[in-house]
Amino acid sequence: MKLWRSITAKGAAVVRALPLWLAAAWLMSLSTIGFVVVPLLFIYLPSPALAGGMAAHLFTAQTVLSAACGIGLLALVRLPRCEIAPHLAPPLTLWVLGGTLLALLVELGVAPHIVARENLALWHRLGTAMYIGQWICTMAVFVTVMRSEHRAELLQQPEPEAQV
Repeated sequence: MKLWRSITAKGAAVVRALPLWLAAAWLMSLSTIGFVVVPLLFIYLPSPALAGGMAAHLFTAQTVLSAACGIGLLALVRLPRCEIAPHLAPPLTLWVLGGTLLALLVELGVAPHIVARENLALWHRLGTAMYIGQWICTMAVFVTVMRSEHRAELLQQPEPEAQV
C-alpha cells in the first residue's frame, strides 16, 4: 500500500508539472525554429529556394508540435490535479486556442501560397505576422501557467509561525 501511495503521489506531481512543461516546450520550439534556425538556413544554405524548402518542412513540424501542445494544454486545464487557478483557466484557454488556431492557419492557409510562390511578399508578411501572433499567445500561456504554478507553490507552503 505504501508503494502505491508513492507511485500515485509521483504521478500527481507529474500531472501538476505537465502544463508548465508543455507551455515551455511550445514557447521554446517556436522561438528556436522561427527566430534562430530558419534565419540561419537563409544565411548558410547556398540558395534561398533550398532554404525555403527546408524552412517549410521545419514549420510543418512546428505546427504539429504546436497543435499537440495546445490540445494537451486544453485537456489539462480542466483537470483539478493540475492545480490551475480557477480564475486563470478562462484566459489560459483563450490564449491556447488563439495560438493553436494561428498555427493551423499558417500551415493550412498561408504556407500553401508561400510554397506556390503566389504573391510571395504578401503571404510571407502575413505568415510572419501570424507566427509572431502565435508566439505572443504562447508567451501569454507560459506566463499564465507560471503564475498559476507560483500561486500553487505559495498555497502549499506552511505559513510561518508568528514570533512573540
